[in-house]
Amino acid sequence: MEKYMAILERTPLFTGISREELVPLLQCLQARTASFEKGDFLLRAGETTEALGVVLEGRALVVQEDFWGSRNLLDALNAGDCFGETFACSPGTPLTVSVATETGVTVLYLNVQRVLSVCPESCGHHTRMVRNLLGELARKNVAFAEKLTHLGQRTTRAKLISYLSAQSRRAGCGEFDIPFTRQQLADYLCVDRSGLSQELGRLRDEGLLTFRKQHFHLCRQELPC
Repeated sequence: MEKYMAILERTPLFTGISREELVPLLQCLQARTASFEKGDFLLRAGETTEALGVVLEGRALVVQEDFWGSRNLLDALNAGDCFGETFACSPGTPLTVSVATETGVTVLYLNVQRVLSVCPESCGHHTRMVRNLLGELARKNVAFAEKLTHLGQRTTRAKLISYLSAQSRRAGCGEFDIPFTRQQLADYLCVDRSGLSQELGRLRDEGLLTFRKQHFHLCRQELPC
């Protein structure tokens, strides 16, 4: 676990908790690690979970699939990101999403009920952990509401503009990297990949943006009617 301590210290779930406090806290929360290969499932829709996961290494995707296998991409998880917390806090609730590895992944699992239970030591770092968990749940709700805003747009172009504008606001400038490949972005926005590529080309030709792979630069210019 020592090799991952620097990552855990940067994880929002452990904000304000020192390394000295983190070691006994992980023991209290029955922390365990597990490794997975590319293409494995960390969680499957329909299952239940009582554990919260933290990605220590690698990258995974949160996806939702319909009966015929059409995929809706909800989020990308990198080192330090959490998953499963909403369902772990609601024991017995079947998952409506799956978490699949995009690369080899190492995960830290924590017993959420130990997080939510009152610590017999009444330790301050346990209280901070609960506060951080609530903050993480709130952040995920905000991200979900933001995605609904993108999907509520009527056209592929409007969805793209909505998404890229939000990424720009998050970065604090017009130049940024997005966490998705073209296919993943199409899945995230629930549009056809070829249509997405065409709209990106049109926006570039109109001088509204430039891009290379996952790097974008938005140009300040009035959008054509």
